[in-house]
Amino acid sequence: MNRKDREVTDFEEITEIINSCDTLRLGINNGEYPYVVPLSFGFEAVDDQIVFYTHSAKKGLKLELIKKNPKVCVEIDGMNGYVETARGVTTNYRSFIGFGTAEIADYEGAVKGLDLLLQHCNITGYSAEECAKLGITTVLKITVDKYTAKRFKGNG
Repeated sequence: MNRKDREVTDFEEITEIINSCDTLRLGINNGEYPYVVPLSFGFEAVDDQIVFYTHSAKKGLKLELIKKNPKVCVEIDGMNGYVETARGVTTNYRSFIGFGTAEIADYEGAVKGLDLLLQHCNITGYSAEECAKLGITTVLKITVDKYTAKRFKGNG
């Protein structure tokens, strides 16, 4: 990491960064070019382990690529405008980048993932179990193996 002064290592602060953002960008290997798709998400963070859940149609390029190579990259960020610094202008931001493995969740994992997604997106009035029973959605579970987080705030 180039700017160590902006690195976030406190796990609670990292989960706050993730929780404050609403879009996860999933990077998947597609041969010559990477394939990146923005997704809504839910997550759980326990004992320095982060697991994301996203939902998907039952078929499509994303699932085809993950079946070929489940190693993925996730990126989450938020921006709070621009600030002047001693050397110019920079972005007041927070970000998370993680590397891990994506898999299709089993039924119990799908219910859990949909529940976390509904919570994170502040969607009420839906049952994750009822949504899973419909059988029209695939839930991806992304287990993060390594990650970094950064933020800049203030007048530095």
